Amino acid sequence: MLLFVARKFLYLVPVLIAVSLLTFLIASLLPGDLAYTILGDQATPETVAALRRDMGLDQPIWIRYFGWLGHVLQGDFGRSFRTGQTVLQAVSERLPISFELMILAEIMCLAIGIPLAIICAARSGGPFDRFMTGTAFGMLSVPTFLSAILLIYLFAVELRWLPATGYVPFGEDPAANLRFMVLPALTLALAEWPGIMRVLRSDMIATLQEDYIALAKAKGLKASRILFVHALKPSSLTLVTITGINIGRLIGGAVIVETIFALPGIGRLLVGAIATRDLIILQGVVLLVGAGFVLMNFIVDMLYAALDPRIRHGHA
Repeated sequence: MLLFVARKFLYLVPVLIAVSLLTFLIASLLPGDLAYTILGDQATPETVAALRRDMGLDQPIWIRYFGWLGHVLQGDFGRSFRTGQTVLQAVSERLPISFELMILAEIMCLAIGIPLAIICAARSGGPFDRFMTGTAFGMLSVPTFLSAILLIYLFAVELRWLPATGYVPFGEDPAANLRFMVLPALTLALAEWPGIMRVLRSDMIATLQEDYIALAKAKGLKASRILFVHALKPSSLTLVTITGINIGRLIGGAVIVETIFALPGIGRLLVGAIATRDLIILQGVVLLVGAGFVLMNFIVDMLYAALDPRIRHGHA
């Protein structure tokens, strides 16, 4: 197991380097001059040239990359020229909000997707299975922003059960916090539960056709025990994989959802950095989010190996 973990960890190094390089290139090759953005259009050419020298913008891009990477490895991701706040400060303030949003959305995804997958697998080919499979395909085609608008109209405008936008910290008022987080989390969940249901349903249908399932039925075991113990448990590997993939999709969806629902999370910070051309915040946030996604996949691989010893033995 230790050898498997070590090898997987070594694979992270080139991936993280590639993420950092891509992040730097995207931020560096965007149209416009960072020095002009900082100083404004009224700045003189001499002033702009002096700032470019101070920031190293007059140097070749590969020298700038290694200089920036060296600062990153020391924990210095830069400082916003708009607010004066460091990247780590900006991210640390907003990360708990995005993290809470993704956790709630993932819980909702699993709460919707797993029961439906079990029922559909147990009634494979029946009316309910066909209806839910068609519904899942339909839900995959609905844009996140449209789901958000419909949920706001139904629950905030018509029924007035939940607030449309805003945020209250959990430590300040837990009940109010959950009321503000329900609609954003549900919006993300509606986009992701069909994937969980379809994959788990297919896996469970295949499992229910195995010989040991037929043997369990011949022994007279209850249908519920066969479904939840003998069929669902082997499919936990598939569930771990799809959950890990969902985390990456939730990160992307959070950008849209946080903007629509005015949540001060990482997604809204990223959108604000793009709107104000705050390239320091932009590349810092993109790098940290990308690295977080890579590490999340590493954790999923470790869980997968822990659940199925054949995987780690196969890589030993």
